[in-house]
Amino acid sequence: MTKHKLYIILFGLLINCDQARDLSIIGAASNEAEEHTLNKGALLSTDFNSLEDFTKQVSIEYLGNPTNPSVRLVHHSNGKTVVSEMTSGYSDDEIRKAQHEGFLKKIKVAFSEPMLLYYGEDLRKIWSMVRKRQNVFGADDVAVFNFAEQMVEHIYEEDKQKMSEKDLSEKGYLNTFNHINGQALMTSIFSENFADYIADLHERGNMPELVTGKFSAEQIADLEFGPVDNYIDIINNEWGQEVGKTLSAKYKINRQTLWSPALLVNYLNDLQAYYSWSFQISFKPFEKEDPLIQKFSQKLNIIMSGVSLKG
Repeated sequence: MTKHKLYIILFGLLINCDQARDLSIIGAASNEAEEHTLNKGALLSTDFNSLEDFTKQVSIEYLGNPTNPSVRLVHHSNGKTVVSEMTSGYSDDEIRKAQHEGFLKKIKVAFSEPMLLYYGEDLRKIWSMVRKRQNVFGADDVAVFNFAEQMVEHIYEEDKQKMSEKDLSEKGYLNTFNHINGQALMTSIFSENFADYIADLHERGNMPELVTGKFSAEQIADLEFGPVDNYIDIINNEWGQEVGKTLSAKYKINRQTLWSPALLVNYLNDLQAYYSWSFQISFKPFEKEDPLIQKFSQKLNIIMSGVSLKG
């Protein structure tokens, strides 16, 4: 969970093609000539070649004890700092499986994860946002991940030509966009604490060794699915929460917000503006008429209306 309060500075106009729009970002005005490898906020996994390379920019500290280990990550970027602390515990997949097991198993999970009693209904809403639920919303259902895919498509061709194949792979910009988009949206609608809890549940399932640092040589060498990739996701989750707080204040978003296509487009275009600032790349904007926008805004309103999502 983030321990430091960050000051959010809104600045400038980003000229994208012939269209200008407000740019809401975390950080201060910077030299346009700086390379994105200075990592202003968001991180890109393809910028790192090893765990040692990663620790030059993000500090890692293993805390706790053998029965209750934890890890603390600190990232300084452009004069700002995010801190993430994650302890051992159940993963999101384990919690979903426990829902279909016996009473004693459910009690055991509830005692180990007391936050579930507080966030239970919100968890069901989030799982419907981040996963396609064709049995509830139809065969053409969409999810948060689809926006990350669309953002990669929105990158201008002249910028794509400068990128490597890895940058445009599943573990490149797509993964960064997906983590920040999801955490921003969760933070804006629910809270930073809830978004952080969801992030921890997910990362624990990816690699339990993240909280102990006891990796095998094979895990350390695996840049696509090993500790480097997962620690980058954890830091990007933190930056996503900071962006989410900024956009929540800008658009006055809360649980009761009615998500019109116009609001969703503005929100996503501001996220793209943040990535433009972070990575010095340009995007085509989202449009209200996009079927993805229409479908997800409707889905989001249904989810937040309190309608039962069982099935």
